[in-house]
Amino acid sequence: MKFSRLALGASAIAAAVVTLASCGSVANMNPDALLQSGQMATQAFSLSDSDVRALSDKSCAQMDAESKIAPASSQYAQRLNRISKQLGDNINGVPVNYKVYITKDVNAWAMANGCVRVYSGLMDMMNDDEVRGVVGHEMGHVALGHTKKAMQLAYATSAARSVASQAGGVVGSLSSSQLGDLSEKFINAQFSQSQESAADDYSFDQQKKKGYNPAGLVTAFQKLAALDGGKSSMLSSHPSSPSRAKHIEERIASSK
Repeated sequence: MKFSRLALGASAIAAAVVTLASCGSVANMNPDALLQSGQMATQAFSLSDSDVRALSDKSCAQMDAESKIAPASSQYAQRLNRISKQLGDNINGVPVNYKVYITKDVNAWAMANGCVRVYSGLMDMMNDDEVRGVVGHEMGHVALGHTKKAMQLAYATSAARSVASQAGGVVGSLSSSQLGDLSEKFINAQFSQSQESAADDYSFDQQKKKGYNPAGLVTAFQKLAALDGGKSSMLSSHPSSPSRAKHIEERIASSK
């Protein structure tokens, strides 16, 4: 889904900013619904691709600094390196860099600047085909423009938006706390069901194109769905359902 910039008057802009500042649960809302409702400060709509990548650069660096990264010699890094060769080294021409975070959390995400991060907790519970399917799904969100929308939403609903009018433009001199807030909003952002389905299909199509079995998507969904909600941070933003697994199964059957 594409969104257009809202033509807001001065009073409407002020109301949008007040709404964003006062709505504590806004970060957990569906991004498409929020964009349509007009509950966003107008600077979010004006974020260019370069702005989003600059914010992603800073946000990813902040996340890396706060996380335990698997060293190149670790089994996690070596395993992801093998999987990454199957996924490719760019997304729509943007170079990708892969890293593993050592944590029991079950998650994976990607940003518009090519930053792809996989949690060791997810790798512990999934085989290579499943990890490839999930990471391909996350890369699909980047390729299809979903992460740009997510970063725009995160920017509009985080403390980072307060530096918009300061010297240095959108990115400006973001403090550690502002970057932390921005990163948290992005990681916890929810994608719409249509976006999730499109990212599923992207992962499926890319794997078929490269000659790999996409069946790992099905079992990955099943494993995520079986998890207790408190164990997986992916469940809040990646609702795994039988219908999604069935959709991939149907695509596998029809492609034989």
